[in-house]
Amino acid sequence: MSVIFSGIQPSGIITIGNYIGAMKQFVELQNEHECYFCVVNQHAITVPQDPIQLRKNIRSLAALYLACGIDPEKATLFVQSEVPAHGQLGWILQCIAYVGELERMTQYKDKSKGKESVAAGLLTYPPLMAADILLYSTDIVPVGDDQKQHIELTRDLAERFNKRYRELFTIPDIYMPKVGARIMSLTEPTKKMSKSDPNPKSVISILDDPKTIEKKIKSAVTDSEGIVKYDKENKPGVSNLLTIYSSFSGRSITELEAQYEGKGYGEFKADVAQVVVEALKPIQEKYSELLTSPELDDILDQGAAKANYVAMKMLRKVENAMGLSRKRR
Repeated sequence: MSVIFSGIQPSGIITIGNYIGAMKQFVELQNEHECYFCVVNQHAITVPQDPIQLRKNIRSLAALYLACGIDPEKATLFVQSEVPAHGQLGWILQCIAYVGELERMTQYKDKSKGKESVAAGLLTYPPLMAADILLYSTDIVPVGDDQKQHIELTRDLAERFNKRYRELFTIPDIYMPKVGARIMSLTEPTKKMSKSDPNPKSVISILDDPKTIEKKIKSAVTDSEGIVKYDKENKPGVSNLLTIYSSFSGRSITELEAQYEGKGYGEFKADVAQVVVEALKPIQEKYSELLTSPELDDILDQGAAKANYVAMKMLRKVENAMGLSRKRR
């Protein structure tokens, strides 16, 4: 079985973009692979966080993982900060990363742009992300296309370490879903749907109620043409809604285009909303049950124990290869 690792930050609301581009894929992958899914809370603190809200977000995200279909009997679910090897290997990888390659990261440029001061962690968190992946001898990393650059850096750091010290790290490959890898904003469909977007009309949360979902989709930006057709360049709004519809219904975009030939955007949007509402209903119900249940903490405790065992074995090998241990193991 191939090993898969992926993580989501517990900051902001979890959108249908996170679900389609990540969580939905995780549920399918856990049946055929050894999977590690992580609440990457140490990545969240590269920008200021309210401690009380962050603590709530950690449990909320973990509950959503499970509500979306992650099975703790098949996959390992844990919180990043509860496995100290992540931070330890993250520091080691910082020491073999170059400032220039970190400064070239697109997300760093975007998040630091126009800021008077920037936390050092915003620059150096890609090596921590690499540590998350490399600790588990990960073969495959499922990501959206905006994260490809970080996985490429992870591969570079792993190869650099292997050549400089010893062949320890598996070089991970990128897995991207064919449909739905990048869900766009409802108000600015040329931009990615982001859980940090200040405009609530731009995003649909996994936890939005049916009326809110309907309202957001009905007000989603389209165009004046009135034709339901996938054309990402010329019709980004309609193309985005088709991607959402296809991802939640399992039907192809070609099939949907044929269904709405000659029909207007009103009927199309109403059907998109209905499909999203119906798909999210069981997830929301399961989430509410888990959030107040001791089962959630039991699962995270067991996940942390397993992740710690695997991660520490790799960390000890790394430290030994670099001469950080007092005795050669």
